[in-house]
Amino acid sequence: MDSQPPTISLREWSDEDLPLLHQTMGDAAMTEHLGGPEGAEQLAARHERYLAVAGSGKGHMLVIVISTASAPVGTVGYWEKDWQDELVWEIGWAVIPAYQRQGIAARATAFAIERARAEERHRFIHAFPSVTNPPSNAICRKLGFTLIGECDFEYPVGNLLRCNDWRLDPGA
Repeated sequence: MDSQPPTISLREWSDEDLPLLHQTMGDAAMTEHLGGPEGAEQLAARHERYLAVAGSGKGHMLVIVISTASAPVGTVGYWEKDWQDELVWEIGWAVIPAYQRQGIAARATAFAIERARAEERHRFIHAFPSVTNPPSNAICRKLGFTLIGECDFEYPVGNLLRCNDWRLDPGA
């Protein structure tokens, strides 16, 4: 039995990745902690935003590819956010259920953090998982983020979420 974890790589979001959004942001189980699944129109708009961020200098939306799967297994991205009067990176991730609990999200997020660190644009990276999402909060702890406290987010518009504000100083 092979106990080696799969090789993980990240690539930029592309036109062919709209189906991955349906598997992540369009799926009820995947969006349980985010206010529920998005409809086709919302997913199409999100896809266009993901395409636009590439090359903008304001972040990257990345697709998670692993050696043991024939299709992408998730997403990780970071983008600029004005947070408490400071421009920071916000980071987020999603791995489809068949590949969860294998360390893929944490490893892919660590790779994305390294990319953000190399850009040397912002002092802090923040993650805002729901307070009711233990796996995502565990990833923040594992990757060395500091829990700043709870905060409220409106996401999607019209839905108030209670989130944890995790902060990482990638230069520390």
